[in-house]
Order: sequence, then structure tokens, then C-alpha cells
Amino acid sequence: MVVIYGIHSVSEALKSGARSFEYVGIARERHDQRVQRLIDDCRASGVQVRFLPREQLDRTANTNTHQGVIAVTSSKQYADVDTLLDQRHGEHSFLVVLDSVEDPHNLGALIRTADAAGADGVIIPERRAAGLTGTAVKASAGASEHLPIARVTNISRTLDELKERNVWTVGLDERGTQSYDEVDYNMHCAIVLGAEGKGLHDLVRRRCDFLVSIPMLGHVPSLNVSVAGGVVMYELVRQRRRRGNGKVKGGE
Repeated sequence: MVVIYGIHSVSEALKSGARSFEYVGIARERHDQRVQRLIDDCRASGVQVRFLPREQLDRTANTNTHQGVIAVTSSKQYADVDTLLDQRHGEHSFLVVLDSVEDPHNLGALIRTADAAGADGVIIPERRAAGLTGTAVKASAGASEHLPIARVTNISRTLDELKERNVWTVGLDERGTQSYDEVDYNMHCAIVLGAEGKGLHDLVRRRCDFLVSIPMLGHVPSLNVSVAGGVVMYELVRQRRRRGNGKVKGGE
């Protein structure tokens, strides 16, 4: 069993129905309407609610940022890449591939943005990267409970497999000579984002069909990966909503 925390995270986990719950723990002093709605949802789902001292919640969650709400649950089940491709929402696939993002806050923020932008799923590596910890789930505001997430052994090999499935890969890299808004995203597409401070691994970078960068007009040379990812994801959204305005056609 694992511990997730935060009212959004626990509420969305209940709604998704993808986890089994041992119990939901709520701080004894919380009596507001949001918590009452959560209690009602738990009872409707047959999930046990325990009213606990905040210190006990701190110990169980290993943090004091739980907002007075925790849940002891089963782990979220990872999807496989084929499922992400087969269950696409629109005409073209839209995946987000994370190459060794290590900060769970960044992982959660990227999952939240990917969900908001309508991505079909997120792909993360098994090793040397953040997983779906309670911190990542909370940072995603519960989006991780709904968005399919695949965990793979090797990102480079996965990019090769995506190409075999007619998916074009767009890597965000500060060395990219093409601006992120000069690619036409009206194609089966995976946006590939690198690790904090390090960017894409060389092997991953070489496998990308496009390497794009975000123009930096100030004194700081780069953006946080979760912010940069949001910029590129919403360029894809903008183009797909106004189909035909892209500048470089990558293929279909």
C-alpha cells in the first residue's frame, strides 16, 4: 500500500476508481464543506474514513503538507505504450515523454499540464527518474489519477518504437535550432522533455525527429522543465485548434 495526500489528490483518486483504499484519514479539526464532500464520497464508495490527530497524519504521509487529508491505497497501475496509442482522444496521437525528470514536483506539474492540454498519456523511465509518489500525485492536483502513465525500461528504445508506430518525436533542447512554434504538430506526435539542468540525454536527443528550443529574451538562459513543457504543449493545442496554420509539416 502507498500513501497519497492532499484533498484534490484523494478526491480524484476516489473518482477515478483505479485504486483500492484501505482508509482515508482526515484531521480531526477539519470540518469544512470540501472535507464533508470528500467524506460523503468515501461513504458512497464504501471507503473507511478515520478521523486522526494531525501529528499522526504527518507521520503517515511523511510530510505536513497534506492539507489534513491522506489516503492509504494501492499503487496506481501503469499503462503500456500501446494502450496510450490505441486510446488516443483525437485524430492524431499526443504523448509526452519525460527523459529522467527527477523532481516529483516537476513530474506532477507536467502531468497536470499534459492532462489539461488533452494529452493521451505520459511516458516515464523506470530508473533515475521520479515516479508516482505522494508528492508527485499532490503536485498533479489529482490529474495523475486520470491520465494514463506508462513506465518503460529505456526511453531511447521507446522512441524507436514510437517511430515504428508513425509517431513523430519533438525534443525540447536549448541547442535546437528550430523554434518550438515552427513545427506543425498536426501529426502523431510525442513531445520529449529532458531532466532538470541536464536536458535530453545524447542518445535520446539523436533519436528525436525535431529538436526545438524556446527563445529566451531575458538574462536567465532556460525555463524550469515544467514551465517549458507547458509552453510547447499549448503550442500543440493552439495549432490543432486552428489546424492548417503550422509552418513545418512533419508528416502524418
